[in-house]
Amino acid sequence: MTFTVLTFLYWVALLLVTLAALTSAAIAFKLHRQLYAVAAIAGLAVALVLAAVPVGPGPSAFGIVLGMLALALAVIGGGPVAVLALDLATNNSVPPGQHGGIMVLNAGKPAPTMAGLSDPETHEVLRGGVTIGILERLAVAGAILAGFPEAIAVVVAIKGVGRFTELAAAESRERFIIGTLSSLTWACACAALVPMALV
Repeated sequence: MTFTVLTFLYWVALLLVTLAALTSAAIAFKLHRQLYAVAAIAGLAVALVLAAVPVGPGPSAFGIVLGMLALALAVIGGGPVAVLALDLATNNSVPPGQHGGIMVLNAGKPAPTMAGLSDPETHEVLRGGVTIGILERLAVAGAILAGFPEAIAVVVAIKGVGRFTELAAAESRERFIIGTLSSLTWACACAALVPMALV
């Protein structure tokens, strides 16, 4: 009886911590506040530590709920986490575009400035990054949860081929690599919660 109660309490704690991380991630996604992205990262770290505790599987309903929370956390939280990683790496040195991309220089022109967003010497690359990131994390986390992690290679290949022509500028290559790696790492960590907890 004691083991059953402890197992139940463990699963409730794991679900609550994951839900708290998801809430922080949703606020960070909506309000674009880095503090909430950091809170989501901390929540995921605590959830991963809890999931690593060998308590044993709980009721199947808890596993299903954890899977749904982990998938939602992977999809929603990856955007703010990627933005946080990009801000830390680039220190806002590249001006943003109007459609979610960045402004880069046309060949042989001087560097764009924040005030020169409509400068004819610049153009926007990596447009639609938010939507692509959501789909990418959904596919990656879904592949892991479905037990088919090999599909991650397909996702990365599709993204790389689709963005290949936009990677001529050093700024876009740097942003692509940092954004993709942080997004993929986040999605994999979120999806790992479920198999870790169910072992």
